[in-house]
Amino acid sequence: MKMQVRGPLIWVLLVFYIFGHIFISHNNGFVEAKSSSKFEDLEIENELKTINKPAVMIIKTIQGEQYGCVDFFKQPAFDHPSMKNHTYHYKMRPIWNGMRERKKNNTANGFGYLWENGVGCPIGTVPIKRVTKDELLRLHSLDDNYKPRGSWSTTTCDPTYDVHYDQHHYAVGRTRKKGMVYNGATMELCITAPKVKPTQFSHSRLYIQMGDDFIQTGVAVNPVLYNDNQPRVFVYTKAGAKSCYNSQCDVGMISVRQDFPMGTELKPVSIRGAKQSRYETFGLIKDQANGNWWLEFGSKAEEIGFWPSNRFGQSSGNYVEWGGEVYSASLPSPEMGYGYFLEYDIIYDAYVKHIFILDANHKFDRSVDYVESFSDDKRGYQAYNTIYSGYPDAGHIILYGGPGNI
Repeated sequence: MKMQVRGPLIWVLLVFYIFGHIFISHNNGFVEAKSSSKFEDLEIENELKTINKPAVMIIKTIQGEQYGCVDFFKQPAFDHPSMKNHTYHYKMRPIWNGMRERKKNNTANGFGYLWENGVGCPIGTVPIKRVTKDELLRLHSLDDNYKPRGSWSTTTCDPTYDVHYDQHHYAVGRTRKKGMVYNGATMELCITAPKVKPTQFSHSRLYIQMGDDFIQTGVAVNPVLYNDNQPRVFVYTKAGAKSCYNSQCDVGMISVRQDFPMGTELKPVSIRGAKQSRYETFGLIKDQANGNWWLEFGSKAEEIGFWPSNRFGQSSGNYVEWGGEVYSASLPSPEMGYGYFLEYDIIYDAYVKHIFILDANHKFDRSVDYVESFSDDKRGYQAYNTIYSGYPDAGHIILYGGPGNI
């Protein structure tokens, strides 16, 4: 009798050993079993090596966060197959020379105040945030539904996914004309600090869709990514089957600034009801000469990094949106903007102002009169776009936000 019991038990244990541990996740009220094989130490260590490239030196921001000063040509984006051709390095020379020219003109230290050393990385290197094993495990702990996306149906989710159970919500202004070509867009974004819980995020961003691919940039309150509740600068790239934040994979942004820490915390934040608010300028601009997409940041439109033209399946954008995106793994949804419904006043509402479009002819359209307001669930979030007569200097404005809790 003992042998009859022990035999099946041995086989069960053997199967369990071969196929790996099983953990239970709770998704939309259903219990789902998933293999934990992707959490194996070897795989995690290999991924950490891909992100944490050998650094010339380690430096810290004024908040004490560690960044590696990585050789410009050894940052993660150079692992992409399209970058293996050494002739591409020749095309990099104008960018390389531009980095040196900024240093010579003493303009490379424009963001030096963000660093403990007051300077940033040495010339020829770029700061890449060091990622710990625990941080990587947090990112892997949530399924693909966690990843940022746009409000358009073509990019919101896999066709087999039931949108009625989507845990993303949007309050945005977005282009409504089909068949148009967009070669860039800009915004001045009000910096807010919405309240979120550990498995949530609240992003305020500019989003450009290029066929099935897209780029987002703006400000994220994202505890899974940054392990805090502070508003931080981010970019998110989807190109083909891959996607990642900032410069954490081979389709990510190629940084060109030795003094700008992507993921930097933005302080102070705007105070609701105050006459003056804190805002920052963001731009995603396609270079007319070579097709590269550039991230611009700050009042002087500093070039922070770029994506090569061959990274995306489509060379220009076909949709643009500005505003908020939130996600919650299981809890009621988080705040967006200031966390209040709109009062239709730039003093009390989170906003995106001075929205511009770079059109098919690489001309700036400052009126952008083909934008619609969109909120997927008005019980939690609202959006409104207008040329606001009360603040004529603000240009085209998008007001957005809400308490969530849906």
